[in-house]
Amino acid sequence: MKELWHGGPIYTMASEHEKVEAVLVENGKILEVGTFEELESKADTFSNLNGASMYPGLVDSHLHILFHGEKLIRLDLSKATSADEMLAFVREAAKDLPADKWLYGEGWNENNFIDKRIPTIQELDALRTGPILLTRVCHHVVLGNTAALIAGDIHENSISPAGGKIGRDSEGKLNGLLYEQACNLVKNAIPREGEAYIQDLVDALNRSIDDMLSKGLTGGHTEDMSYFGKYTNPLSAYERVIGEKHHFRVNLLRHHTVFEEMMKANLSFDEPFIEPGAMKIFADGSLGGATAALIEPYTDNPENKGLFIHTDEQLVELVKLARSYNEAIAVHIIGDAAAQQVIAAIEKYPVPAGKRDRLIHCCVLNEELLERITKLSAVIDIQPAFVPSDFPWVADRLGEKRLEYAYAWKKMLDRGIMCSAGTDAPIEDIDPLISIYAAVERKKPFDPHDGYLPNEKLTRYEAILAYTYGSAQAIGKEDSRGLIRPGYDADFTIFDRDLFEGSSEDMLNAKAVKTVVAGRVVFERH
Repeated sequence: MKELWHGGPIYTMASEHEKVEAVLVENGKILEVGTFEELESKADTFSNLNGASMYPGLVDSHLHILFHGEKLIRLDLSKATSADEMLAFVREAAKDLPADKWLYGEGWNENNFIDKRIPTIQELDALRTGPILLTRVCHHVVLGNTAALIAGDIHENSISPAGGKIGRDSEGKLNGLLYEQACNLVKNAIPREGEAYIQDLVDALNRSIDDMLSKGLTGGHTEDMSYFGKYTNPLSAYERVIGEKHHFRVNLLRHHTVFEEMMKANLSFDEPFIEPGAMKIFADGSLGGATAALIEPYTDNPENKGLFIHTDEQLVELVKLARSYNEAIAVHIIGDAAAQQVIAAIEKYPVPAGKRDRLIHCCVLNEELLERITKLSAVIDIQPAFVPSDFPWVADRLGEKRLEYAYAWKKMLDRGIMCSAGTDAPIEDIDPLISIYAAVERKKPFDPHDGYLPNEKLTRYEAILAYTYGSAQAIGKEDSRGLIRPGYDADFTIFDRDLFEGSSEDMLNAKAVKTVVAGRVVFERH
């Protein structure tokens, strides 16, 4: 059956402002594009957009889909405006929770607190005897009570692990904070096995994907394989949720701790809906947690240059491991020192022909690093929403001098560097329109200024392209996804208004009315 989509502006995204009147689809692929008159006689069925606007399917190029689902289920601390309010949220959540159950909270950010104060371990202990684990918005820092730390075998005489830090107060006592690899000491103590646990993951995944579809997302590139017990747990959840419905496209990055095990298992994936992705590596931490690795010290903390997760030698060995399986790497890089470390390793061991490495975030660079990146076969996964979230406080962390190359999306594009857009959800709001707005305006909606580092603003076309064609480039699928063009996958995002018309704030009011994957309507707003 040949279906003809028509009746509204259809943006191909092949070039700025390029539109077609109609798109003919069959068996999940685009057959032809052109005028309604040209294609009408070839169609068996018709789908009238009724004035809505169609785009190639938007894809979040970097997020954690299962964590997003858990965030939708768990205690949300992102709205807390002070340490006391955060504690009040936890106190309320603890009221009816059995003592043997863990209390999880997500999304706290002391930079948004009036007092900038993080609750103490003593304050958490006063709320309940059962374990409390509260994850900072960046997911590079957690705050736990004594029961949680004991579960992770963390005591007053414990030594910080390599690539991590156990937080202590001014008297050297545990303060409940764990940074980077130290977080895993507690997280690894959480029970994660059995059919009931897998079903919990299925529930979180269904919740997450339903939310993504409702926002017009047709797919996501996600990193979930190493946080939920054996990799078979999350993989089984994806096979049950996506494999049975074929309503979403997911590219699964494989963390280096499970990468070789997954490769040796010779797994089959339900392509093209569940696809294997690159090896995921973390090079450093976050600016919010002051663990991003910087060449020069933090301006507001001259004794601190952040943390490397791996030594140079360890990182090179991981890159060599990926290359031994003919695979690309996808590396979390926030600071310029981390970028320096990773680029040097890639230069020494280039990506296999036909593949691209992924440099994720790249929030702080310099001229030399940008120039070296242009010579790599690599995509930078950008998160535009980091800008309104991190400014103005990040300016104090970095100082004036480094801001020229901070969150420098425009410089990247102008140099011909491929950029794909995402949210790092649950770190940022998963709504793609919020990220597109942030890329274009570089501020919170209606803020009375011209944006943070306004020279780095993207056009709407560039911002949307990073969500469509850019996301396809990130996984080497730009010859079949990311554009509305004959031969391409019939993945469409349809909004109730034209994203290229009106103000940027008007764009934020758009709603996805239909989400189409492989020619099938998988979400429809009623």
